[in-house]
This record gives sequence, C-alpha cells and structure tokens, in this order.
Amino acid sequence: EVQVVESGGGLVQAGGSLRLSCAASGFRWDDYAIGWFRQALGKEREAVACISRSGSRTYYLDSVKGRFAISNDGAKNTMWLQMDSLKPEDTAVYYCALSDYYSPYLDFENEHEFDYWGQGTQVTVSS
Repeated sequence: EVQVVESGGGLVQAGGSLRLSCAASGFRWDDYAIGWFRQALGKEREAVACISRSGSRTYYLDSVKGRFAISNDGAKNTMWLQMDSLKPEDTAVYYCALSDYYSPYLDFENEHEFDYWGQGTQVTVSS
C-alpha cells in the first residue's frame, strides 16, 4: 500500500519559518514527481512547489519564489519544504502528493498528475 505522510505544520507569526516533511513508501515505480499543494479556506487547491525524484526539475508558485525551497532525497523517497518569511496568505492546509510516473512533460501545476496524497497538515500564519 502506498503511503504519503506529511509532518511539520503548525502556527507561526508572520515573518517566521516552518519546515514541512513528506515521506512516501510502499511503491515500486522507479521515477516520480513529488510536491506540495495547498488549499486555503474557500479557495481552490494550488501547486506550491514540486520536484522530480532526481532533483533536476523543480516548480514554484510565483508568490512563494525566493521564500520557499523544496529539496528531496530520492533514495529515501523523502522531501522537504523550507518555508521562510511566511505571510498570513500562506495559511492553508498543505498536502504532499506523489505521481506514479515521471516525464519531462509532467505538469507540476496539475493536481491530476498526482495520484497519491497525504492527509494534509495545517499551516497557520498569524499577522
């Protein structure tokens, strides 16, 4: 059974930092993309940051560029999102998502490319 498990959410003041972790297990395919999506109350889910297993390709939402950094350990199927200079508008439930394949044409922004999801972790940034 494929498992995607997130950790690291919480409450932080504006300007603070949080580090999210995601560990994927129970699968056998050799290549994939893994990333973070978020959904704020009353809004649609959006891709925040994604990375290929090799680490050679990444994606960032425009509003988090320069503040968030995604990294991974492809051998351990673990991924992290360092979030600095957090803003109240970053408040959302953050979900880790794993694809079951990889190609250079995989659309990191498209949640339908990702078949396995964690349960989500709440990030709340107070002003």
